Amino acid sequence: MDQIIGEIGKALGGFFSSAPVQFGLRAIAVYLIILWLAGAYWAFRDMQQRTENPILPYVAASFIIIFTPIFFPLAIFVYKIIRPHEKIGEVYERNLAEEALLAEVEAIHSCPTCARRVDDEWIICPTCRTRLNRVCPNCSRLVGLDWSLCAWCGKDFERPATAIAASAGRPAQITPLPGAIEEPGRLGRSAAESASFSDTERSGVPRKLGRPARGASPRSSAPDVLPEG
Repeated sequence: MDQIIGEIGKALGGFFSSAPVQFGLRAIAVYLIILWLAGAYWAFRDMQQRTENPILPYVAASFIIIFTPIFFPLAIFVYKIIRPHEKIGEVYERNLAEEALLAEVEAIHSCPTCARRVDDEWIICPTCRTRLNRVCPNCSRLVGLDWSLCAWCGKDFERPATAIAASAGRPAQITPLPGAIEEPGRLGRSAAESASFSDTERSGVPRKLGRPARGASPRSSAPDVLPEG
C-alpha cells in the first residue's frame, strides 16, 4: 500500500515538475492576478460612474484587492449587491425626463374656474364662460387680462387718474393758494366761499372786515363784510 501511494506521489510529482505543466500553472496564476487587478479597476471605474464622492471609488477597489486573487470573485459579487443601482448619467436623464414632463404639463393651459383644458387663442371658456383673454383695441391681437400694456404694439391699457376719479364720482380736490392761512373756525367753509375768496385775492381788491362790538370776544363774533365804496 505504501509502495502504491509512493508511486502515485512520484507520478504526480513528475507530472507537475514537467516544463509544460509548470508553464501552464504559471500562466493560470498570471491570468488570475490579471483578473484580480482588472476586477479592482472595474470596481473603481464603476463606482466613479455611480457616485460623486471622490473617496468611494478607492474604497471599492481596495475591497476587491483585499480578497486576494483567489477570492476576488466573491468580492465582486458582494460589491454588485451593495453598489448604487443607478449611475449618475441615468439619474440625470431621469431628472431631465421628469422636468420635461412637468414642463409639458405646465404648457397645457387650463381654465382658472372649471380647470378644463383651453386653447391659447380662446377669449372665453366655452364651458363656464370665464373670460380668458382680451383683444387689444389698437392692434387687434390677443393679450392677457393682467397685462398693463400690449406687448405687440405698446398700447397702454391703464386709464389716467383724472378719468378714474371722474368715473368713481370723487370730487376734485381744491389746492389752496400759496400763503393763505386757514383759520380753525373757517376749515368747514364751502367751495363757493373758497372760490369767491380766491377771486377777490386775484382781483387785488382788499376785503373790509367790520370791527367787533365792544366787550365782545373776537372768537365769538363773526366778521361782517362791509359794502365796498
